[in-house]
Amino acid sequence: MITRLRGTLVEKRAPTLVVDVGGVGYEVDAPLSTIEALPETGREVLLHTHLSVREDGQTLFGFRSRDERDLFRRLIRVSGVGPRLGLALLSGVDGEELVRCVRDDDAKRLTDVPGIGRKTAERLIVELRDRLEGSGLEAAPVAAGSGAASDADAASGDADPVAEATEGLIALGYKPPEAARMARQAADAGTCEAIIRRALQHAVPRGA
Repeated sequence: MITRLRGTLVEKRAPTLVVDVGGVGYEVDAPLSTIEALPETGREVLLHTHLSVREDGQTLFGFRSRDERDLFRRLIRVSGVGPRLGLALLSGVDGEELVRCVRDDDAKRLTDVPGIGRKTAERLIVELRDRLEGSGLEAAPVAAGSGAASDADAASGDADPVAEATEGLIALGYKPPEAARMARQAADAGTCEAIIRRALQHAVPRGA
């Protein structure tokens, strides 16, 4: 089991990171809250990780704190919520807001996340309430990400942030035409991560 990585951040293309550890590049998928808190590429990072093993492959998920990783692990134990949906949840609703939604029975906010309909949102609230109780996450929720992409990141390479954001939204569960439309509408946010964040914040609520 890989429980954490410390190494050099060599690539940051939401929701995927590449971290060089002793010459070995680890591909890690991370929520926006983690990606936005990371430094520019070329700097050392520490990620708390969860390894998902399935018949079709292995995926490493990375988080900026143990609390955020623990919240992810509680999410994917909810019936019908797998690692991809858990990642989309923590990208569309940061840890602090997710805990608030559970505490306040706010199913409507959760339906903003791709793949979360009304019934799934209600099940998340019921099952997470039991899992969060006594865990420390309810009393001390994961704080919203305070990091931001640096000027060096924004200026590096010739990558199109709208195109990158479109790819990121597809990875989070949106269909390509919808992802492209959302990214274009949020294009003035600037960086790839900022475009994805704004697109998710203005997503049309899903589910009835």
